Amino acid sequence: MHQWIFDIRSRRFFLLVLIFVFATILVYTKVTEPLDNSIETSAQSIGGNYYLDYAMQIFSEIGSVFYMMIFCLMLLIIKKTRRLGLVLILAVLAGTIASGYLKLTLDRERPSLQFQGTPFPIKPEPDTSVFGIGSYPSGHATRAAVFAFVVGFALSSRFPRGCYLLWIFPAVVSTSRVFILEHFPMDVVGGTILGIIIADAVSKKLKLHLIFGESKA
Repeated sequence: MHQWIFDIRSRRFFLLVLIFVFATILVYTKVTEPLDNSIETSAQSIGGNYYLDYAMQIFSEIGSVFYMMIFCLMLLIIKKTRRLGLVLILAVLAGTIASGYLKLTLDRERPSLQFQGTPFPIKPEPDTSVFGIGSYPSGHATRAAVFAFVVGFALSSRFPRGCYLLWIFPAVVSTSRVFILEHFPMDVVGGTILGIIIADAVSKKLKLHLIFGESKA
C-alpha cells in the first residue's frame, strides 16, 4: 500500500522523470510525428457512431479543470477527506500549471484534422490557458493521472486490488482526447507520465499516507 508513493530521490522517481524527458525529446524532435499522424488519421475514420462519439466527449470533458476542481472541493469540505482533498486540489493545480508551461515552451501544434463524427452539443474543451494552446503534454491526461494516483492510493487500504481499476479513468480520458482529435497519442502519454510524477511529489510532500491514521481516529 505505502509503496504506491515513492521518494522523489528514489530510482523509480528518477526513472519516471527520465522517461518523461525522453518522451519530450522525441516529441520536440518530431520523431514520433509519423506515428502520431497515422493514429490521428485512423481516429478520424472511426467517428460517426452516435453513442460512442458522445461518450468520448463526456469522458473528455470530465478531465477538464472545472469538473476536477468541483470534485476536489467536495473532498475538501468533508472533514474526513480534507487532507485527501487538499493533496488532490494542489496536485491538479500543479499538473495544470506544469503542462501549461510545457505547452508554451514546446509549442507543438494540435492535430489539424477535423472531427467527422456526430456534432457535439458543447464545443470540446481545448485545454487552452494563459500559457498557450500547445498540444504537448495533454492537461486532461495529466489531471486524470493525478486523480487516479491520489484517489487510488486513498482507496488502497480498503480495496488493495480494486483501487487499480481507477487507472481505467486516465486511460479512457486519454483515449477520448485522441478520439475527438484534440491531441496526438504522444501528448496523452506524456501527460499521463507527468501526472504521475506530480501526484507522487505532492503526495509525498504533504504526507498523504497520514489519511489512514486519520480515518482510524
